[in-house]
Amino acid sequence: MIQPLDAILLGTVEGLTEFLPVSSTGHLILTAQLLGLHSEAAKTFEVVIQAGALLAAAALYRSRVAAMWRGLWGADPAGRNLLLNLLIGTAPALVAGLLFHRAIKAHLFAAGPVILALAVGGLVMIGVDRWVGPRARASSRTLDSVTRKEALLIGLAQCVSLWPGTSRAMVTMLAGLGLGLPPAAAAELSFLLALPTLGAATLFDALHGGSVLLQEASAVSLACGFLFAAVVAAAAMTGFVRYVVRRGLAPFGWYRIGLAAAVWSLARP
Repeated sequence: MIQPLDAILLGTVEGLTEFLPVSSTGHLILTAQLLGLHSEAAKTFEVVIQAGALLAAAALYRSRVAAMWRGLWGADPAGRNLLLNLLIGTAPALVAGLLFHRAIKAHLFAAGPVILALAVGGLVMIGVDRWVGPRARASSRTLDSVTRKEALLIGLAQCVSLWPGTSRAMVTMLAGLGLGLPPAAAAELSFLLALPTLGAATLFDALHGGSVLLQEASAVSLACGFLFAAVVAAAAMTGFVRYVVRRGLAPFGWYRIGLAAAVWSLARP
């Protein structure tokens, strides 16, 4: 059974890591293993509580969400352009996720694959921050300047994040930086891409694993996970943008490598 205290801890981890380039899925898998939660219901719970973090993103970027809504009805060209870019950026990962969903859960939701992804991702982040970061920080581009082709390229990069431990936030931010977006704009695009991408993943898992989840998690546990994910995610997003503008992504890369080494040492027989 997933107890309320377990849900609070998992919700806190989800909110803290969902929008940071450190892999929320990897952290949740490791946390669940430490708590002794190994069932399919626990895996579904880890995905479903993403809805709390998504609510926080929608609230913080409500002006962008409102612009996209107006754009849907032809009243806001910039909002329509952003909406189309998000849909284009979501499509590749959505298709790949539907095709490989079962294989990913069966073979990659474990400590070994997560450790590998954390370490490799950390090295990539440090390299990109060193060689691409200065040029990106000097860029004056905005989110509204992203083209359809660039949105597709970022979407293709997002497919890599289906490997737990890689981090959706990491690959989308690195792709944005590589295409010349400054850190704040790359972070904002990454946050907004989470809305359709994680929204679809959350709905998919809720529909396919909801009945099993309700057998192991009470309404109180679900509410606790959702609430803590939302509150912590709102604080994490606000602080992350300020931090990455000043310090870049390299500190998060070193964190990933350190975490991978620590988990590997603990997992050794």
